[in-house]
Amino acid sequence: METLAKKRWLRLIPIVFITYSLAYLDRANFGFAAAGGMAHDLNITPSISSLLGSLFFLGYFFFQIPGALYAANNSAKKLIFWSLIFWGLLATATGLISNINLLIVIRFMLGVVESAVMPAMLIFLSRWFTKSERSRANTFLILGNPVTMLWMSILSGYLINTVGWRWMFIIEGIPAVIWAFFWWRLVDDTPKKANWLTEAEKLGLENQLQKEQESIKPVKNYAAAFKSPTVILLCLQYAFWSIGVYGFVIWLPSIINASPDMNIVKTGWLAAGPFLLSIISMITVSYFSDKTLKRKIYVWPFLLIGAIAFYSSYLVGTHNFWLSYVLLIIAGGAMYAPYGPFFAILTEILPRNVVGGAIALINSFGALGSFVGAYIVGYLNGSTGGFSASYIFMAGSLLLSAVITFFTVKDS
Repeated sequence: METLAKKRWLRLIPIVFITYSLAYLDRANFGFAAAGGMAHDLNITPSISSLLGSLFFLGYFFFQIPGALYAANNSAKKLIFWSLIFWGLLATATGLISNINLLIVIRFMLGVVESAVMPAMLIFLSRWFTKSERSRANTFLILGNPVTMLWMSILSGYLINTVGWRWMFIIEGIPAVIWAFFWWRLVDDTPKKANWLTEAEKLGLENQLQKEQESIKPVKNYAAAFKSPTVILLCLQYAFWSIGVYGFVIWLPSIINASPDMNIVKTGWLAAGPFLLSIISMITVSYFSDKTLKRKIYVWPFLLIGAIAFYSSYLVGTHNFWLSYVLLIIAGGAMYAPYGPFFAILTEILPRNVVGGAIALINSFGALGSFVGAYIVGYLNGSTGGFSASYIFMAGSLLLSAVITFFTVKDS
């Protein structure tokens, strides 16, 4: 079994990681374009800039469930293949046009195309990794988020400085289209379809995954799952959590770039800091969560720390840039740390016949929270001329998320 585990980790995790990294690259680089001259070049007002930054998540919200149901009932492999092609083309198109209305459509459609990727990936991993591996597998998927932000922050700063924001979108959009064909060649939807496993390995893994399902209380259908108080509360929890995360991710470059004596290259390097801590915290937390098979205790405390860090940044204000920056690093590391255990919770409390739809529903509310966070943080920054109000807003959202987690999730 140890050899089988090594095979799966070495074969699948790098592919999953690269795929989600490319998705994250093409949704998050808008923040650098906004800080690096796009708004000025296209005469975009602060309110329209906020709308463009957040519209991705509105498209992401509406099409989560249909995509997840297709992945659960048909093929996650096929869905992600076509998503890679279309989101790469849409991301590239962002650098080619100047019409604001077309930009609005493209940002919305980018969200639509990417909407099923996260739930489809979680469904895919749940078919390949057992309970004792799942938090780490989910973490290596979601590590594509902070790792991409780390190198994308530096690369985008240099690209904007040397070739401009338009070429940044083009250069960072094309790799997704190319990678789609690697994805199609390298992955299989389930172990029984994999020609790189022996028949004994396929049977052993399928039996273990099936045995885990036997301990989960049956749920009749999606309607019953969606009415579950636990699922409803986790939808709210993830929405509040996502307000903090994406208010932070989308507007961090603008927050840093507004500091005295700052330029876009320095902004890129400094914006990478919070994501370096995020990588360390995610790997560490997921390791201990899988080692102990505890989930709850590795989620809510970190959300609380993130809330405290944002509130402390509000108290510091603009008087001490470096102290405020360190607090933002702590907030970023704390917000990202619980992702692996959180998504492991979902696949461990719901049976396989409804888990895809439930993950999509919860992720949909996360997308709605992301839309609210990206829009309102951008709006508050533009209307108040500072960042104090948005810090309070993000702190309050993370606090609510921590409280809901504490009272909703029962740890084993």
